[in-house]
Amino acid sequence: MDLLSDSTNELFLRYLLPSISATLVTSIYILADTVMIGKGIGPNGIAALNIVIPLFTIFFGLGLLFGAGGAVLMSAAFGQNKFEKGQKYFTTSVIAVGTMSLICWIVFGFNLTKTLYLFGATSNTIDLAVKYGIILVCGVPVFMFSAMLQVFVRNDKAPDVAMVGVICGGVINVILDYILIFICKMGMAGGAIATVIGSSCTVLILSSHFFSKTNNLKIVKKGFSFAYLKRISINGFSSFLVEVSCGVVVCLFNIQLVKYVGDIGVAVYGIISNSAIVAMSLANGVAQAAQPIIATNFGASKHKRVALVCKTGVLISLGIGVVLCIIGEVMPNLITAAFVEPTEEILSLSVLAIKIYFVSFIAMTVNIFFSNYFQSTMKPNYSFIICVARGLFLSSALVFILPKIMGVTGIWIVMPAVEFITIVLIIFIKTIELKKRGKYLEKIEILP
Repeated sequence: MDLLSDSTNELFLRYLLPSISATLVTSIYILADTVMIGKGIGPNGIAALNIVIPLFTIFFGLGLLFGAGGAVLMSAAFGQNKFEKGQKYFTTSVIAVGTMSLICWIVFGFNLTKTLYLFGATSNTIDLAVKYGIILVCGVPVFMFSAMLQVFVRNDKAPDVAMVGVICGGVINVILDYILIFICKMGMAGGAIATVIGSSCTVLILSSHFFSKTNNLKIVKKGFSFAYLKRISINGFSSFLVEVSCGVVVCLFNIQLVKYVGDIGVAVYGIISNSAIVAMSLANGVAQAAQPIIATNFGASKHKRVALVCKTGVLISLGIGVVLCIIGEVMPNLITAAFVEPTEEILSLSVLAIKIYFVSFIAMTVNIFFSNYFQSTMKPNYSFIICVARGLFLSSALVFILPKIMGVTGIWIVMPAVEFITIVLIIFIKTIELKKRGKYLEKIEILP
C-alpha cells in the first residue's frame, strides 16, 4: 500500500471501512449504555447519563488533541522519509497523554459533584450521575490512550488493527452492559464499568501493533520536545475542540431544557444527542479515512491527489448526512422506542425534536470532514475558526436566543441553524484558500 502512488479512490476505500467501523463502535460505548440504562432505569437514567456525557467528550477530546495532532505531523514526516522525527512526535504525544490523565484524575476526582451540577444535574438526577461519573473518572487513562492510539495506529498503515481493537472493545462493552445492568442489577455503575472495561480491551488490542514487523511507532530516548508538543497541540486543537464543544453544547442544552421543560426534556435530548454521536462517528470515520492519505500526500506536495481525496470525502460525507436525515424524518417514533418506553408524554416532545434536529446532519457531516481536512493540510487556523464558530459561538448564542423567540422548539432548531451557517463559512474559507494558491488545484472541483 503506497499512499503516494496508488489510486486515491482505492486507498480511500481501503481506509474507509476500518475507519468508520472504529469510530462507529466508539460511539457504542455511550450508545449501548444509553439504551440499556433507558430500558433498565428509565428516563431519569438517560437524563443522568446525558449530564455525564461532557466528561467523556473532555477525556476523549484530550486523547484526540495529542493523537490527531501528533499523527498528522508524524505522517507528514514519514512522507518526507524523516522517520526519527515522526517517532519523536509519537513519543511526545504518549508523554502528554499520560500527564493529562493524571491531571484529570485529580481535577475531576475531587470536584465531580460540583462539575455535574454545572453540567445541568438536578436533585432528581445527581445521584445517578455521580454513580456513573465516578467510575468514568477512574477510567480516564484508558479513554485518552484509546483515542490517541486509534489515530496513530491507523496512520501507521494499520487501519485493520484499529478497526479490530475498537470493534472488540465495543462488543465487550455491549455484552457487559446487559450482564451488569440487567442480570447483576448494578444500574448506572454497571454501565460505567462496562464502558471502562470495553475501552481497556481496545487499548490492549491497539497496543499489539507495537509488536508487529510493520510497526513504526516507537518511543525514542530524548523524544519529548516542548517545541513538538506545541506543534502537536496547535495542529490537534481543532479535533479537541470538536469533542469538547459537543460537551459544551450538551451542557447548554441540558440547562435550557431543564428551564423550559424539566428533566423529561433532558431525557429526550439524551436520545437525540446519542443519535448525534452516531452521526458524528460516521462523519469522523470518513474524515479519518482521508487523513493519512491527505497528510502524506500534502507532505510530499502532491496537491492533485489531495484534491481528489477531498472531493471523494465530501461526497461520501454528504451522502451519509442525507441518509441520516431521511431516517429521522421517517421513523422518529422508532428511534424514541429504541431508548425508552415511548409514553405519550415523551413522544409529544421527541417526535418533533428528532425531525427538526436530524436536518442538521446534512451539513454537519461535511463540516466535520472539512475541519479534519484543514488540519491534515497543516492549516490549523482554518480548522480552529470552523470549530470555534460551529461548536462555541453560534451554538452558545443561539441556544439562548431562539428559545426566547420560539420556546422549546427554538432549542431543537439551534443545531440545524448552526450547521448550515457553518457550511457557508467553509465555502467562504475554501474560496479564499484556492484563490491564495492562484489556481483551483489543477481545475479539480473540491466542493460538489
